[in-house]
Amino acid sequence: MKVKIINKSKHKLPNYETEASAGMDIRANISEAITLKPLERVIVKTGLYMELPHGCEAQVRPRSGLAAKHGITVLNSPGTIDADYRGEIGVILVNLSNEDFIIEDGERVAQFVIAKHERITWEKVDSLDETKRGTDGFGSTGRK
Repeated sequence: MKVKIINKSKHKLPNYETEASAGMDIRANISEAITLKPLERVIVKTGLYMELPHGCEAQVRPRSGLAAKHGITVLNSPGTIDADYRGEIGVILVNLSNEDFIIEDGERVAQFVIAKHERITWEKVDSLDETKRGTDGFGSTGRK
């Protein structure tokens, strides 16, 4: 799939780091470092603008290394970039650790996963088909 992209950043385009990667790393495009304090959130600009095909979205997801090692994650994970959005892509990061985290220009702060999606129409009904699970919800299948 080809996707049109404008890169106004000073960094290379997002790319797949390995042959089987689902996500492409997104880099911060900032004029000066950002100190993200514990429980603070910030929108980090990327300098990227894209035109996705209709029926696709770009999911903005955390980088597992930043999350595991530093408690940095994407606040609205996964964030969605719709096919009709044409503005600069920003990433909402939050610091869930107890220590300040410094975001440097060019740092890989999140990743894109491009996904196809369906649009639905609602069929209003008065009942739903029965299943074995029924209305059992959160934690209903146990931990082990």
